[in-house]
Amino acid sequence: MVWWIVLAVVVVALVVMVATVMSVVGRLSGLDRALRRLLRRQEQAAVLQQKAAVLQESVAGLQQRAQTAQEKVAVIKAGLGGS
Repeated sequence: MVWWIVLAVVVVALVVMVATVMSVVGRLSGLDRALRRLLRRQEQAAVLQQKAAVLQESVAGLQQRAQTAQEKVAVIKAGLGGS
């Protein structure tokens, strides 16, 4: 009779443990999806960072060209004023 009680306790413990494991496994799929989403975002951020660096170089080049153009305009204005 005592063995039946011990066996019932063990079976109930195993059922509780299996239910807990199934719950955790269910949550892992959600975590996996979140991890994949974060990795995708990280890749997108790296691409955007590269594009931003290229854009920054383009802006620096345009600033240099604008400065050169302003200097040429100043020279032209000085030449016209001196005539």
